[in-house]
Amino acid sequence: MKFGIVVFPGSNCDHDAWYATSHSAGAQAQMLWHKDTIIPSDIDCVILPGGFSYGDYLRCGAIARVSPIMSAVRKHAEQGRFVLGICNGFQILTESGLLPGVLLRNVSLSFICKDIHLRTEQILSPFTSSFDQGQILRVPIAHGEGNYFADEQTIHILEQEQRIAFRYCDANGNATIEANPNGSINNIAGILNDKGNVLGMMPHPERCCDPLLGNSDGLGVFTSLMQTVGLY
Repeated sequence: MKFGIVVFPGSNCDHDAWYATSHSAGAQAQMLWHKDTIIPSDIDCVILPGGFSYGDYLRCGAIARVSPIMSAVRKHAEQGRFVLGICNGFQILTESGLLPGVLLRNVSLSFICKDIHLRTEQILSPFTSSFDQGQILRVPIAHGEGNYFADEQTIHILEQEQRIAFRYCDANGNATIEANPNGSINNIAGILNDKGNVLGMMPHPERCCDPLLGNSDGLGVFTSLMQTVGLY
């Protein structure tokens, strides 16, 4: 399996994503430049990494969504191939319409950088198949605008169609207000598109893929994809 990691001006998690996929997961990976207009045919999954694309001017992801490569990313997704947006990448996916909803300012109005707990809500997706239903993960976050919001009908559809991949919770798996770091509606931390081939999540699985860092809970996101294509 081969991952393509998009590098936008202001990306700062692109190398983390490259290391997690190529070293920790043992897949192939290459960088894709934001001015590219074609995604190579051998790329199975495009990763939109975390960071501050285009300095987060206007609002997070608003400029990146019109970056030249995004037309190719949309086509890639429309073909049923995989797209993973992490943190700023999630913001770009909502801005570009590949995922519903928006990411608002954290309710604290502060940038938050810490480890949090996630509950795995969906294990039938290509991104979560190597996890157990309800599995609790410890994953870092680092964002100022991670407060997921959508209208009532959209939230109902996400819940009914089991398109919520991860939910913020405490260490025991309880999705409480106290365990919600940013005010995200229904403690939502990650969602899937209607086809299940696009995932956006605010926490950073690529930052917890190596035992040397004391935590490899995030590795399952990448190995799940590799299992899906039969290469793990």
